[in-house]
Amino acid sequence: LHTLGRDLLVAVDVSGSMDYPDMQWKSDEVSRLVLVQQLLGDFLEGRKGDRVGLILFGTQAFVQAPLTYDRRTVRVWLDEAKIGIAGKNTAVGDAIGLALKRLRLRPANSRVLVLVTDGANNAGQIDPITAARLAAEEGVKIYPIGIGSAPDKDALQSVLGLNPSLDLDEPTLKEIASISGGQYFRARDGDQLEKIRATLDALEPVAQQPTQARPAQTLYQWPLASALLLSVLLVLRELWPNNALQRLLTLARSIQWRERFNRLRRSR
Repeated sequence: LHTLGRDLLVAVDVSGSMDYPDMQWKSDEVSRLVLVQQLLGDFLEGRKGDRVGLILFGTQAFVQAPLTYDRRTVRVWLDEAKIGIAGKNTAVGDAIGLALKRLRLRPANSRVLVLVTDGANNAGQIDPITAARLAAEEGVKIYPIGIGSAPDKDALQSVLGLNPSLDLDEPTLKEIASISGGQYFRARDGDQLEKIRATLDALEPVAQQPTQARPAQTLYQWPLASALLLSVLLVLRELWPNNALQRLLTLARSIQWRERFNRLRRSR
């Protein structure tokens, strides 16, 4: 059987700034992570025929959900993501590198990474541009999404400091998309992220490696029938030691032994 679809990983930034409540969604003001959980969660659940997985990253990157056809479970894991679970900083390059390891064994024309961040690479071991070049070599398209409201130049400092959208490194994200053959998106509110989701949903599915499906064949009935027959014979032997069936079996064995004895005598 051939399965249509893509191998699609979503890497979500869970650093401290993703908790900043500057996103508008359905007349409510929500944090960046909450908006991502809602809209990208819907996106993941709707990717019928795709294998999807989830990477969370901050100071470090880790696989929250491996590639699977169980899209609902991946959405649950995304909903349970917590700010700071991977550290307070942002390792964009490490997130891309980890995604490449997971996608490397999949068909070359089916590998996609959606990368969501609101900052700049300031942690990790891998440079994001180097990782993007490796992605291009591996045939992995990267679609970075820069999230956060437009920076307000007149905004007063809060307990969090300036609007963290000022830290968004759009030039690097655009270069990552260009190198890997993907596309960069900017989400300043819920409506824009919804449009981005629709654009990503337009990705054409491709044929994956065939999955062999063997029809199930039940064979348990034969040993079961033999066991039942043996049980019946044992019960009959105990209850009626001299029943007709028992006499027939005894006679058959007697005839077999008599034939063996005659063959033995003739051979001498």
